[in-house]
Amino acid sequence: MILNDSQIKELSKNGMISNFSEKNVCKGVISFGLSSFGYDARLSNDYKICTNTYSTIIDPKNFDEKTFIHHSGETCLIPPGGFVLCMTMEKFKIPNDVLVICVGKSTYARCGLIVNVTPLEPGWEGYVTLELSNTSTVPIKVYSGEGICQFLFFKGDKCSNSYKDKSGKYMHQEEITFPKIKN
Repeated sequence: MILNDSQIKELSKNGMISNFSEKNVCKGVISFGLSSFGYDARLSNDYKICTNTYSTIIDPKNFDEKTFIHHSGETCLIPPGGFVLCMTMEKFKIPNDVLVICVGKSTYARCGLIVNVTPLEPGWEGYVTLELSNTSTVPIKVYSGEGICQFLFFKGDKCSNSYKDKSGKYMHQEEITFPKIKN
């Protein structure tokens, strides 16, 4: 069952979403906050922009952070065909009977921006690292503090093996997190 605005609001009072915006703010900004069947999260002002400055390759088993440069600011330009890691302003603490799916916002999708996030599993906690890809042939500007994606919350039976129980490798993210391999 997908959760509605009242259910999301109630769970957020119990800590599911910190830095929660109860209202859907849309005037003069890319909308964010509570919607009828989801929550539009805001983009923080920290970015890791993929670059080929050092002629490295991206290898998830042997990740080299030199592949990315750090940028902090009110906006970020994502180059054509470019890729950026960033994170939400909201912190999440997912209950053991909820699974969260992320979808991109139509405003950005119509500009050629793809937002990707794997599901937030039951028991997962932290700020969400977002992956943004520019599929267009021109730079795309994204705005810190404004909406970037929508999270949809699905309630099921309580799981017996949560992300927390598995000691998931991306648990308790406090910053943009690069790929990891669990040892």
